[in-house]
Amino acid sequence: MSRRTMRPWAIGRRIQYGTGFGLFWVLVFALVYFTVYYEPTSCFDGKQSGDERGIDCGGSCVRICTADVLPPRLVWAKSFEIVEGQYNVVAYVDNQNQVAATPELPYTFELYNGNTLVATRSGSTILPPNSVYPIFEGRIQTDGAAPVTETRLVLQQADMWIPASVGRDQFRSQEIELIRADTRPRLDVEIENTALTDANAVEVVATIFNEGGEPVAASQTLAELIPARSTQDLVFTWPNPIAKTVRSCVIPTDVALGIDLSGSMNNDGGDPPQPISAALAAAEQFVSSLQENDQVAVVTFATEAQIVSGLSRTQQNVAELVRGLKIDAAEETGFTNTPAAFSLVDAVLNSAQHNENARRVLVLLTDGLPTAEGDEEIVTAAITAAKQLDETGIEIYAIGLGEGVDRSFIQAIATAPENAYFAPTGADLARIYEEITSALCELGPTKIDVIAKTKANFAPLR
Repeated sequence: MSRRTMRPWAIGRRIQYGTGFGLFWVLVFALVYFTVYYEPTSCFDGKQSGDERGIDCGGSCVRICTADVLPPRLVWAKSFEIVEGQYNVVAYVDNQNQVAATPELPYTFELYNGNTLVATRSGSTILPPNSVYPIFEGRIQTDGAAPVTETRLVLQQADMWIPASVGRDQFRSQEIELIRADTRPRLDVEIENTALTDANAVEVVATIFNEGGEPVAASQTLAELIPARSTQDLVFTWPNPIAKTVRSCVIPTDVALGIDLSGSMNNDGGDPPQPISAALAAAEQFVSSLQENDQVAVVTFATEAQIVSGLSRTQQNVAELVRGLKIDAAEETGFTNTPAAFSLVDAVLNSAQHNENARRVLVLLTDGLPTAEGDEEIVTAAITAAKQLDETGIEIYAIGLGEGVDRSFIQAIATAPENAYFAPTGADLARIYEEITSALCELGPTKIDVIAKTKANFAPLR
C-alpha cells in the first residue's frame, strides 16, 4: 500500500490550528499571570522603580525623597509655668526647604531641672515649607518639687515629605489686642486666609516676647475652618497674669510711689547735706515722665504711713502733690514704718481703680532700715511684707538713699537684684528714676507672633 502524500493546504491548516491553540494558552497564562501575580510599578509599591530617585519618591512620584530634604532645625524651646508643677511648652522649628512639607513630624519635648529629666511629652505636627513654625504642647505635668530650668525638643525623622503650594504667607494676622494682662490675660486676633482655597484644621499659636526678644507666654487655639479670602476672630487666653513679665509700653503700668518722710531723709548723704527737696524733685520728674495710660499713686511713711493720692491718670496733679511734700518736724525723732507702707501699697494697687490691663509696680525710696518703738522684728516684717507683694504680682523697685544705707535690706525687698538701686546723694536720684522709667516702658512694642499652619495646600498623594 502506498503512503499518501499530504497536500500543502492541509499542512497549512494544521499549522494554523496549532498556532491558534498555542496562542490561546499563551493568552490564558498571561491573563492568569497579570491577574494574580503581576504588580505594575507605582509610587506605593515599596520599591524603587521607573524614574524614582528612591523608594516611592522622586521622579514622577509626589513624595519627595528624604535625601533631597534639609532636616528641620530647632530655633529655641521654652516652658512657661501656668500653675505650680504644670507647664505650657513651645518650640520654634525652621523648615528651610522651599516647597517640601511634612504632614507628620514626630517630636518629643523633654523638661529638665538641671540634669534631671522631670517630664516628657511626645506628639507629631504638620510642618509647612520655607519658614519658622511653632510646636506647642499644653499642660505638661511635673511633680512640682523642682522648677523646670531647661526645655529640649527632640525631632525624629519624618516618614513623608510632599510639596506644598503655600507656606506661612497663607495667613496674615491683624487687629491684635492684648487685654486683662494683670488678671486673666486675653489676646484677641483677627486672622486672614489669603489663599484662594479654604483652610481646614488650622493650628494657630500666639507667642508673646518681651523687649529683649525672650518669649514670656504662649497659647494655642484651633480654627476648624477659615474660608478662602476671609478673616476669622480668634481668642487666646492664659490662666495667670503676664503683665509683670512683659515690660513694654503696650502694657500700661499702675505705679505706687513710696516715699520715706522720716526725719533722717533731710540728710541725703551729700557734702554738704541736702534736704529732701532734691529727692522730691527727682520723684516729681519721674511721675511726669509716665505714659498717658499709666496711673500713679503716692504713699508716704514715717512713724505712720498714709495714702497721699490714690491711683490717678492725671500725672501732673500727682506731680504737684509730690512737690509739696514735707517732713513733719515731729518726725525728726520718729520712726520708719516700712511695713505699714507696704500694707497701704497693697490696698492701693488692688483697689477698684486698678486697671486690669496694667502691671502693678511699687517704686520705694528710703534711706535706712525700718524702725518702730519696741518692735525688734520690724525689719523681718518689712521683708516678709515685700515678698508677699511680689507673690501677688506687684513688682518692687527699691532705692536706697545715702552712703550709709543698709544695702542688704534694699536688695531683700526688691523683686530682683536688678531692681535694687543705690543713690549716694539726692543728685543721683534723677538718673535712677530715669532708668526705672525705661525699664517699665521699653521703646518699641512688645512682639506678638501669631503663626498659623495647615496642610490644606499640601499636594495630594497619587
